[in-house]
Amino acid sequence: MIQSMTGYGKEVVQLLSKTITIEIKSLNSKGLDINTRVPSAYREKELEIRDILAKSLQRGKVDFSLYIEVTGQEVATQINEDAVKQYINQLAKVVNGDPVELLKMAVRMPDALKTEREEIDEKEYEEIVKGINKALDAINKYRSDEGLVLENDFIERSKNISKLLDDVVAIDPERIDAVKERLRKAVADIKEKVDENRFEQELIYYLEKYDITEEKVRLKNHLDYFNETLNSSDSNGKKLGFITQELGREINTIGSKANYAPMQQIVVQMKDELEKIKEQALNVL
Repeated sequence: MIQSMTGYGKEVVQLLSKTITIEIKSLNSKGLDINTRVPSAYREKELEIRDILAKSLQRGKVDFSLYIEVTGQEVATQINEDAVKQYINQLAKVVNGDPVELLKMAVRMPDALKTEREEIDEKEYEEIVKGINKALDAINKYRSDEGLVLENDFIERSKNISKLLDDVVAIDPERIDAVKERLRKAVADIKEKVDENRFEQELIYYLEKYDITEEKVRLKNHLDYFNETLNSSDSNGKKLGFITQELGREINTIGSKANYAPMQQIVVQMKDELEKIKEQALNVL
């Protein structure tokens, strides 16, 4: 079953003094491109988090965000009392001001506040990892649901191309007759006597040149392979992309050999269906 590369997953972890929010978003990409936003305290765990994401998501442009909101008494930033007192003493020598106003100015000065480096709480990190895995479950379900929509669309458009191929097969004898008639008329317009044997040879040459039997067979085989790949257990967007290239090659060749307006109109419809498949295939994992 195919999966889309587009997805979204979110998980909120509630601890005693913190609310941790984990968000994962993904869009289509040729490879795996992970962007992370994590608090500075968890920078040392960033590579480990990336590894967890990579194993689960495989491909796509992934945005990972980890937000930590302190809801309890825990405060990491403290007033640097010594620095503030020195600033107040220095300011008092420059201006005569109310102590409260001097304090307001002092706390705006460099180093008036100091941030203590938080050490990672391993139990807290274990809860974060559990939250990441739950968010990954959510985004992968989203991807599977989107993949089902894509699969149904692929099947429908593949059927449309197959029906159009049947139309091509049906009018092919009519096309050959039309080609023969044009060649005979062209010879008649010359108003010169021609060697019938030579004419037959030339006719056979042109008919072989315009023959699309191999293209019809290959196109049908590629359509079968496309549907077989859709039904496989894994999701392989790159493989589907390669098959669509082969489908396009056969359709283009039929169009270039057609030399018959009704068939070329059918080819245009086939190209339109294939183009829509190609656009959607870019989003398959």
